[in-house]
Amino acid sequence: MWFDSHCHLTSLKGEGVDKAAEAVAAALASGVTRMITVGCTVEDSRQVILTAARFDNVWATAGVHPHDAKDGIDGLAGLLGRPNVVAVGECGLDYHYDHSPREVQAEVFERQIEMALEAGMTLVIHSRNAWDDTFAVLDRVGIPERTIFHCFTGGPDEAAAVIERGAYLSFSGIVTFDSAEEIRKAALSAPADRILIETDSPYLAPAPHRGKPNQPANVALVGAFVAELRGTSAESFAAQSTANTLRAFALDDL
Repeated sequence: MWFDSHCHLTSLKGEGVDKAAEAVAAALASGVTRMITVGCTVEDSRQVILTAARFDNVWATAGVHPHDAKDGIDGLAGLLGRPNVVAVGECGLDYHYDHSPREVQAEVFERQIEMALEAGMTLVIHSRNAWDDTFAVLDRVGIPERTIFHCFTGGPDEAAAVIERGAYLSFSGIVTFDSAEEIRKAALSAPADRILIETDSPYLAPAPHRGKPNQPANVALVGAFVAELRGTSAESFAAQSTANTLRAFALDDL
């Protein structure tokens, strides 16, 4: 029973097709019983919340991605009290594309950290080519009790820094790529109780589906890969990573 800790059901494309329902049904058929669908702008977060509300096994986040930080976060705080919203994010810093000015990314990231702290909610972080500044902002503003580095792309040193701060590492299909040796080292070194898995669908499909549209059902492939890497059974790792995800999003009572 797998848990996709990070997907984007509102980004699945298919004219005239209910792609969210189709993806959730395919996930269930593949043993993926729970999903978190993630907001990237204020308006997207509104749609994410509505989408998640249609399914008993899907929860939502509300956040503004660093790419969209330039558009502001007005209205975001009002979404955090919705019953199925379990986290703030994804938010953070992305110096690979710099779609928003770095100083604006930092300001919007800080404000969302503060929202998570004030609401006692989980924080979902996007960090790309910005490790030092990401850690600096967190250390300055404060680290929510439940913090997740989604789509972790660092190596063992960055993983150790995340763990030192009491946060979780979430591994996507990138871990299956031939070029991801450092990420695999991080997945191998991380404590068992700090690992989550995700698809980030419709992006980053794992091998052997790389280059194709991704979907939550493929989190089973990511999980099986990480389980084999760590020398444990898929069943054991599914149970462990699901328990970790429930804890990370304060859904332990399910």
